[in-house]
Amino acid sequence: MADANAAVLFVTVALVMVGLLSGLSLLWALLPVAVVLFIFIVARSLKGRDEFAHLNVCVLVLGDIGRSPRMQYHALSFSRHGYNVTFIGFLGTKPHRDILEDDRIDIIPISELKSLQVGPKIFVYVSKVICQSLQLFYVLMQLEDQAYILLQNPPGLPSIAVTWLVSRIIGAQFVIDWHNYGYSIMALTHGERHPIVKAAKWYEKFFGRLSDHNLCVTNAMRHDLLKNWNIKATTLYDKPPMIFRETPLKVRHELFARMASAYPPFKACSEISKENTDLTAFTERNTKTEEVSLAAGRPAMLLSSTSWTEDEDFSILLKALEDYEGIAKESQCLPSLVCVITGKGPQKEYYKKIIDSKDFTHVRICTPWLEAEDYPVLLGSADLGVCLHKSSSGLDLPMKVVDMFGCCLPVCAINFQCLDELVKHEENGLVFGDSSELVEQLKMLLCDFPNEHGKLSHFRKNLREGRQQRWDENWDLNVLPLFKEHCD
Repeated sequence: MADANAAVLFVTVALVMVGLLSGLSLLWALLPVAVVLFIFIVARSLKGRDEFAHLNVCVLVLGDIGRSPRMQYHALSFSRHGYNVTFIGFLGTKPHRDILEDDRIDIIPISELKSLQVGPKIFVYVSKVICQSLQLFYVLMQLEDQAYILLQNPPGLPSIAVTWLVSRIIGAQFVIDWHNYGYSIMALTHGERHPIVKAAKWYEKFFGRLSDHNLCVTNAMRHDLLKNWNIKATTLYDKPPMIFRETPLKVRHELFARMASAYPPFKACSEISKENTDLTAFTERNTKTEEVSLAAGRPAMLLSSTSWTEDEDFSILLKALEDYEGIAKESQCLPSLVCVITGKGPQKEYYKKIIDSKDFTHVRICTPWLEAEDYPVLLGSADLGVCLHKSSSGLDLPMKVVDMFGCCLPVCAINFQCLDELVKHEENGLVFGDSSELVEQLKMLLCDFPNEHGKLSHFRKNLREGRQQRWDENWDLNVLPLFKEHCD
């Protein structure tokens, strides 16, 4: 049956493409889609509904599952409460081990379709949307009976409309988790007045209002959705799961030793050697007693994680590091700095070329990609976090800062609207506006490093003493009631 359906889908896409290339209007070219839709609806209506359908949830992201931590947390939370989860998305990056080992979570990969490289731009774009819509529709219609479909937005084109349609056909509740607005991200490239941005905004607003329930990441976004789009949402702040915590010295040393083989900034200085001691740039292990301690005179570790997109201007950090390099040459109280920038994304190679062109002696930069299990370990080993996320809508918050706070890691974050819902200036970190402010903050926080009585230690102490709500508690309080209410 699956092979037959795949064949039908292939023929449908081929007919649509032939129709468009032959000069038919879009309406006539889409006629095969209407035929396939009718076939699926009839076939679905003839199938009986599973008595355990109320325990089936589909978690959907039209993106890389491994780089969608919030949706992974959703899946694990559903599983923890006895739901059977079908997780749909791209398999570009390996998801967390807990997802892969959970018997209640099944991953169904979908292909990331590439645009055609022939024809006018509007044809290329429309053809990609049509193909993605048909693929998504086909995959969703193959699922066992679902009680809920939880969709991440963005990206919402074409997933919001397709998911709404399928949910109506199969009788599932359609839930959108608003992480940001897709049209505002598009506006970073095209500008707010571009026709495609205006169309995307209309689409997002129109189909977003057809959902049964909505979640969002900030109170500011909740108010905006209600005021401008008449969408009622529940605020579910990002909270760190228990894997984000301060890293014990022994575990730190093990990670640093592994990373040293690929990233020179983690290697101990070649001029330093100690008998019966295994060294990294930051730690040392006595090979007889197995005792691990922080290395004397170690550099400070500055950590920033990014998706290397337009909403993060890394030139700000690079300019601050360049200024720090000049100041550190003249100052005896400032330590050397190892800046670790993790993540993948479209602008990584551009910035990597700039980084490679720098001739620093007091600042070293590396850009590793870490497995899901190693990232929280590194975060819990750092001395200071830096966040350059500047929301395209001004209404979402950086999850990287949430994770840093889970590890009791103080943060310097670039300021934008609603950031104060997360970062409290002079309490758990500092807020800056440009590179000159950032370098002044680095000087203040790292003076006489490691200084147990300095501002950096004060921020870390506040994070340790403050009771941080974790993801499970937060999810049980804000999301579980929505699903239980529908079941009851």
